[in-house]
Amino acid sequence: MVSITRRVALGAAGLIALAGAGRLGLAQTGKMQSWPLGTQRRTGIHDLAPAADGGIWFTAQSSGHLGWFDPKAGRTELVALGSGSSPHGVIQGPDKAAWITDSGQNAIVRVGWPDRKVQVMRLPQGTPYANLNTCAFDGDGDLWFTGQGGYVGKVAVKTGQVSVKEAPRGRGPYGICGTPGGDVWWCSLAGSFIARIDRKTGDSIVVEPPTRNQGARRVWSDSKGRIWVSEWNSGNVSVHDPQAKSWRHWKLPGADPKPYAVYVDERDIVWLSDFGGNAAVSFDPRTEKFERYPFPRESANARQILGRPGEVWWPESGTEHITVIRTA
Repeated sequence: MVSITRRVALGAAGLIALAGAGRLGLAQTGKMQSWPLGTQRRTGIHDLAPAADGGIWFTAQSSGHLGWFDPKAGRTELVALGSGSSPHGVIQGPDKAAWITDSGQNAIVRVGWPDRKVQVMRLPQGTPYANLNTCAFDGDGDLWFTGQGGYVGKVAVKTGQVSVKEAPRGRGPYGICGTPGGDVWWCSLAGSFIARIDRKTGDSIVVEPPTRNQGARRVWSDSKGRIWVSEWNSGNVSVHDPQAKSWRHWKLPGADPKPYAVYVDERDIVWLSDFGGNAAVSFDPRTEKFERYPFPRESANARQILGRPGEVWWPESGTEHITVIRTA
């Protein structure tokens, strides 16, 4: 485990300019609100997660930072993660810290908050490049993560020990989520399946979706433990009920939908980012109705969705903006 305390932030002049841009450049569509990041160089914003202090963390994949955006002030701060860093996923842990999958360092990175202390937890020596993607906590407080190179791993949070197993069917592990019951599920983009992790052994139990070659990209659990899947290739959103061992699926609206991310909010409304339609999409399972929220900029390419009560947040990797849809 390596500790790094170096912190990078925008200068005073940049903060003033960005605050003005946040006010003047505001774009609204219904309940949608957006801000430009306003950094001096492109960040390559990829995933995001609400922070406990009201800010929004994001992974700056191009610049190798954890970003923190303050919606009240309209300013961005960047925290350096280490040499060669290329972060992908970020979530808030039970300890209120940011936990990051860093493909560039082949490591899991924890950034304490608010002290900004960076800890790098590298994959075991000899582990090939895993192409780390996303992570989720289980009911015991341990972190599980995916590597698209064909790996699923775990960080035992109390000890900091990192372990890795080869995933079934090799290359493809991408999205991952925890459930209210404490289980962890992941999906394979290349393999077009979902899987539940046996938390005792670390093995993965594959569950086949009914649509072949659908390109399961990300997964998220609702309050009942049902697993929602964004199907990149098929254009569907699907749901698996582990108790009933059943599946259902629905086609997103539009001529050529490409659902990338999926997230289920506190009301069990399902949210998806549609690259094909350049839109945020909500789906109400009770009415089986979709609602589209077009992004005001072309090629927004929101690669992750996370939220807190009354807010759903989107990182626009194609435009270097952060967007929120307020639902309350």
